[in-house]
Amino acid sequence: MTSRARLHGIVEGFAGRRVVVFGDLVLDRFVLGTPKRISREAPVIILRFEEQRDVPGGAANATANVASLGGSALPVGVVGDDEQGASLLAELRARGIDVSGVGVTQGLRTVTKVRLLAGGPASLKFQVARYDIEAHLPVEAPGHQALTAALASLAPSADAVAVSDYGYGAVTGSAVARLRGQLRSGVPVVADSRYALAALATVDGVTPNLEELESAAGHVLRTDAQVAEAAEALRRRLEARFVLATRGSHGMTLVEEHEPPRHIPVYGTDQVADVTGAGDTVLATLTLALASGATAAEAATLADIAGGIVVMKLGTATVSRDELHRGVDLAAFLHD
Repeated sequence: MTSRARLHGIVEGFAGRRVVVFGDLVLDRFVLGTPKRISREAPVIILRFEEQRDVPGGAANATANVASLGGSALPVGVVGDDEQGASLLAELRARGIDVSGVGVTQGLRTVTKVRLLAGGPASLKFQVARYDIEAHLPVEAPGHQALTAALASLAPSADAVAVSDYGYGAVTGSAVARLRGQLRSGVPVVADSRYALAALATVDGVTPNLEELESAAGHVLRTDAQVAEAAEALRRRLEARFVLATRGSHGMTLVEEHEPPRHIPVYGTDQVADVTGAGDTVLATLTLALASGATAAEAATLADIAGGIVVMKLGTATVSRDELHRGVDLAAFLHD
C-alpha cells in the first residue's frame, strides 16, 4: 500500500505541471432564492431571488481543479459569443487560467446548466429544478479548426492531457488520435467520456462511472469482481494502460495491465452533500498526479481522496492542494 509520505511528495510535485484539458466547456449557473409561498397560478414554489453564482463546469471544472491543485491548466474548447460564454471565460481568468486555447464561435450557444436552489436564510440551499441550455458543435463547424490549432500549439509542452467529453461535440476520436502524435513520448492522456468511450482508443486511461461501465459491459454490475471484470474487458478493448471505475459510496476499482484489480475504499463518509462535478475533480487529480510521476495506483488513490473531499461541498466545487494534503493525512486506509 502507498505511504502517506509518498503521496504528499506527489502532491507537492503538482506545482507548475502543464495539463492540457481538452473538452466540452460548460457554465454551471446557480440561482439562489428563499421560498415565499405556493403560487396561485400553478402548484409550484415561488422563490424570492437572492443571488446568481456562475462557476466553471464540465471540462472547465476539470480545468479549475487543475489550477486549484497548483497545476498550470491549459483549457482547449469553444464557447459561444454570448453572455454565458463571456461569464465562463471571466470565471476562468479570475482563477489565473490562460484561456488562449479557448475559441469563441459566433452563433454558438454556450452550454449552460442552470440550477435553481431554495432554502431559508439560515438553512442549506437545495436544488428544486434545473434546466440546460445545450448546443452541439458540428464536426464541420469552424470551431473545430480553432480546436485543432490550439491543440497543435499547446501539446508539445504539455506534461499530461485530460480529455473531458460531455457529448457536446468538441471531442472526437480523430482529434484525440491526432493529439497523441503531437505529445512528447511518455506524456499520459486520460479521458472521461459520457457517451463515446469506445471512440477514444488512443488514450492511456479512462475514468468511467458505474453507469458508463455497465453500458460498456451491457449488463448490471453488482459485485467487486464483476466491476473488475468489466473494467478489464474495457481496458483490453481500448488497449489502454488502466481503467479507473468510480463507484460512488463503494469507492473506486482500478485495473491495470499485468496487475491484479485494486479496490480503493471511499474516502470520508458515504453520506455526501453534492456529487455535482465530482468526476471532473477525479479526472483533474488523476491526470495531474500522473504528470507528477505517480503510478496509476498512486494517482487513483489521490483521485479517490479528492473526490471524497469535493462531494462534501455544495454545488460545482474544486479541491485545493492543502485540502488534498489534509485528506492524505486523514485517510484511514493509508499507512505512514
